[in-house]
Amino acid sequence: MKKIIKVEGMSCNHCVMAVKNALQELEGVSQVDISLEDKKVEVMGDNLVDESLKEAIEDAGYDVVEITG
Repeated sequence: MKKIIKVEGMSCNHCVMAVKNALQELEGVSQVDISLEDKKVEVMGDNLVDESLKEAIEDAGYDVVEITG
């Protein structure tokens, strides 16, 4: 399963690592790829729940604009 998440507020590699670490702590997440330039986060895994992904990113201090996939 793959989810594409559009995230606002990421401006540097520290931001990327904060989002990546927050998502990798979630159950079912196997891989996280982030494009700082495109403001997109690609999450791979099993049984990914949109609300859990959104909550993890927002708890890290960033805004989720859209989740697709």
